[in-house]
Amino acid sequence: MSETTHDGGVAVSAAPSPDDGLSPAELAAKYGLSVSGARPGLSEYVRQLWGRRHFILAFSQAKLTAQYSQAKLGQVWQVATPLLNAVVYYLIFGLILGTKKGMTQEVFIPFLVTGVFVFTFTQSSVMAGVRAISGNLGLVRALHFPRASLPISFALQQLQQLMFSMIVLFIVAIGFGSYPSLSWLLIIPALALQFLFNTGLALIMARAGSKTPDLAQLMPFVMRTWMYASGVMFSIPIMLEGHPQWVADVLQWNPAAIYMDLVRFALIDGYGTENLPPHVWAVSVGWAVLVAVGGFVYFWKSEERYGRG
Repeated sequence: MSETTHDGGVAVSAAPSPDDGLSPAELAAKYGLSVSGARPGLSEYVRQLWGRRHFILAFSQAKLTAQYSQAKLGQVWQVATPLLNAVVYYLIFGLILGTKKGMTQEVFIPFLVTGVFVFTFTQSSVMAGVRAISGNLGLVRALHFPRASLPISFALQQLQQLMFSMIVLFIVAIGFGSYPSLSWLLIIPALALQFLFNTGLALIMARAGSKTPDLAQLMPFVMRTWMYASGVMFSIPIMLEGHPQWVADVLQWNPAAIYMDLVRFALIDGYGTENLPPHVWAVSVGWAVLVAVGGFVYFWKSEERYGRG
């Protein structure tokens, strides 16, 4: 295209660009561009996570190894810490406050140790989830990977730690007269469901903690309240006898109490079905699926915002 200037010369102007008038979104679509760090679709996100499965496992194992690397007893503390907690709770609640009411010594001690170990599994997963993003910002900002890998790997780390504790739990149960039987196999689905529940909870707390780091200071108080309300140190139906039935029902149906009671029922000979709420397995599956799926979607919704700001 050309035009005549005032002095009779001819000026040549550039032809109009075919991109003139296109919005940024239209330009991006035309040239196949996408936003850096944009959230993928849910199915694609699951596929990416599956592709990082080796990283998730290796990261959880590395964190587990490093957790007690500065202590002289090293990995022994994985078992010693919850066991010492159980001893303290037995002295305070079992001997002084008498919360073993309605249970023999042979039932109460495995009952207490099981409660401490199983609740610690959930407690540690939640606390690790709160710091999963905010405590690993360098990794989040330096590398591109599905951020859900972090809270999932921390929940997996706590599952591996629980496996060490289960050895001690089995020894305690046998020492107090509960010997291995087919019912012990029920521990596997009970802990698998609890792991799904813990993972969903870790994902929820990871998103919340990424924007509110102070949540890590509040959660110990929340978890302590949850522990006291879940029957870790006492039998809920026995201790709440004489109180309104709905109070005991609410406490028994809370997920922490559900998973503890399932493991106790499987492990302890003197802990029968009369101590479990009705439809306990269906409820345990419901809690696991609801929190795992809900937590995953909730975390994925904010994928592109982690590590920014």
